Amino acid sequence: MAKRIDFVKSIKDLNEADLQARIKEDELRLKKLEFAHAISPLENPMSIRDMRKDLARLKTELQKRKLGV
Repeated sequence: MAKRIDFVKSIKDLNEADLQARIKEDELRLKKLEFAHAISPLENPMSIRDMRKDLARLKTELQKRKLGV
């Protein structure tokens, strides 16, 4: 739980360019995780879900900034 709170706080400190770079980086990391899981099962498949949720949080924060909320 504390990890998520720290993640959300760290997102707030990033500017839009850094957010977009982080989104691209995490999308690539997610693809690699999914590919590795397809070849042989991951030790912790929940990491894929966590990565998707983090990516959604990043995209949500970027959208909020674009809308000016």
